[in-house]
Amino acid sequence: MKSLILLPAVLAAVATLLLAGCATTPTTITQRSAPVRPVASEQSLPANGAIYQASTFRPMFEDRKARHIGDLLTIAIVEKTAAVKAGASSGNKTGAVSAGIPGPLQGRFGATIAATTANKFADGDNQSASNTFTGNIGVTVTEVLPNGNLIVSGEKQVAMNKGVEFIRFSGMINPDTIQTGNTVSSTVVADARVEYRTNSQIDRAEMTAMASRFFQSLLPF
Repeated sequence: MKSLILLPAVLAAVATLLLAGCATTPTTITQRSAPVRPVASEQSLPANGAIYQASTFRPMFEDRKARHIGDLLTIAIVEKTAAVKAGASSGNKTGAVSAGIPGPLQGRFGATIAATTANKFADGDNQSASNTFTGNIGVTVTEVLPNGNLIVSGEKQVAMNKGVEFIRFSGMINPDTIQTGNTVSSTVVADARVEYRTNSQIDRAEMTAMASRFFQSLLPF
């Protein structure tokens, strides 16, 4: 009897530990990588007496556009999609059968026997979906492809009350789409992956309720 009294406390402790481990960082769909720092510049070669030195050359009118690993960009997230789907189908089918009755049986069943059938159906379906996601997030160039395109990735964490909101972004950028201030619209990013997730107390409360129902179903009373 004493063991039965201790069983709920043990199960509750196990559930608490499991939930604490699950409520740390939400999973992601973005192509995340470790924070990338700029590549260290190569050591200057010894001067050979010429005016032009390739190791120290800088273009006179070079801009500040992001082009190297570790450079920062600002992604203007402007995602708005809408989809509507409607379908309908119908059918109608009729049939008739008629058969004659032999002479000796006509007095009982009549001269002929007839039967008719009719089937009719109609089906319809309407679906709609829409979403809107706007905001800005800073990303870092994590890779420079041979054709000059940039692979970027970034994350923003916002702590509110006892929960943390995670805003993540990754994708491939064409340098020609980079605007003034190293800003790029998310609508021109290839393979863009945008997500907003949270590990707030609401999610943990829902998981706690599910775990409680599961363990209570195992109790003998």
